[in-house]
Amino acid sequence: MSRATREAYRDRLLPLLHRYPELMCLDSDTGLFNADYAAAAGDQYLNLGIAEHNLMGMAAGMAASGRIPFVNTMAAFATSRALEAIKIDIAYNGLPVRIMATHGGLAAGHLGPTHQALEDLAVMRVLPGMTVVVPADAAATEAFVEQSLNVAGPLYVRLGRKPTPALPVTAPPPVIGQAQTLRQGGDVVLAACGPYPVLACLAAAEVLAGQGIGATVLNMHTLCPFDTETLVAVARPASLVVTLEEHWRSGGLGGAVAETLAEEAPTRVLRLGMPDKFVDEVGNQEHLVAHYDLTAERVVRAVRTALDATARSGRTDRKEYVS
Repeated sequence: MSRATREAYRDRLLPLLHRYPELMCLDSDTGLFNADYAAAAGDQYLNLGIAEHNLMGMAAGMAASGRIPFVNTMAAFATSRALEAIKIDIAYNGLPVRIMATHGGLAAGHLGPTHQALEDLAVMRVLPGMTVVVPADAAATEAFVEQSLNVAGPLYVRLGRKPTPALPVTAPPPVIGQAQTLRQGGDVVLAACGPYPVLACLAAAEVLAGQGIGATVLNMHTLCPFDTETLVAVARPASLVVTLEEHWRSGGLGGAVAETLAEEAPTRVLRLGMPDKFVDEVGNQEHLVAHYDLTAERVVRAVRTALDATARSGRTDRKEYVS
């Protein structure tokens, strides 16, 4: 079943507002909340208009006064226009503001590069004390909204725009700070975050299995705090780790994985993501994901190319892989 992560968040938030009077929903004309929703939320909902810096400042003030604000804006604006307020007013003071950033990655592809968020994970994960989460489907989003009430300090949640498919029902329950192991395999590790990359890695693992290559698939939905223990445990016996994300290759999931393994368990890492340039095409998210090859086919090619090159070099005695 396909469902939008931003809508899953919105629908899960309302009963929490009713249950916990200290919660607030601060909007910035996102269009996510209609008049009926606002009426149901009562004085726990405020639409502050398109003024993202002011939005974060007000959220900080409320949080400092004992409230827990859920702040709603587009990811591109939260992590650029409002960054100073997030850094100084929220993160510096360790305040429990929940930044719910919609249109993450290429989700606003139809609006062009100005509205696309391809740097947001890099920006947010370097802020001390900031929890950074990327749900891969609606069910995980609902779980993270509930769990966020027990997160100390600020939280950034990257949400999409349109419906995306659910993860397999066999996936373990999502928990903030704990990577999900979606598939086990001993040869390579495929690590991803976000709906399209995670599904692409699962599909790639299926293809690789038919070629005699076992792939472990990790849904690294939490970039900070990072689940070093799980990543290191599966990377140590593997010959290759491949990351896939709807983000520029620098600073996001690929950066977190490379940094972690360089220190804890040196392993070859291939970072797959958006090319280091602003997008040169306008289109919906599905079109741009395919256009920039954030796909299962790309993952398979990357794994095969790397393993074949290793086999030709004679550096290992690994088995031959069939096409």
